[in-house]
Amino acid sequence: MAKDFEISLLLDYYGSMLTEKQRNVISCYYNEDLSLSEIAQNEGITRQGVRDAIKRGEAQLKEMEQNLGLLQKSRERAAAFTQIRQYAEHIRDYNSRFVYDKSITEQIDHLLKILGKLETTD
Repeated sequence: MAKDFEISLLLDYYGSMLTEKQRNVISCYYNEDLSLSEIAQNEGITRQGVRDAIKRGEAQLKEMEQNLGLLQKSRERAAAFTQIRQYAEHIRDYNSRFVYDKSITEQIDHLLKILGKLETTD
């Protein structure tokens, strides 16, 4: 089975909605890079049982993302934050080179500070 980093991200968002066994098996496979055989031995189930649990869990994670879209919304928010930061820095640069209005600089600095707080709570 080819490993998909996307599943690891989905597990971060929706893992609590899986059964404990599915969450553990998927975490071991994607986050700890254990083989199906290693997981089977640790869990006391067959290799095929591990594979089936992973496949069911992956399907559930993808369905949850399709229905709720939390990961996609997070990516869109991060892209918007990046764009806002770039625009604010461009305005600050333009202000410092051509206009130099102290209140603009202060407002941009305040905006960037707020943006930094929003980025860390995401």
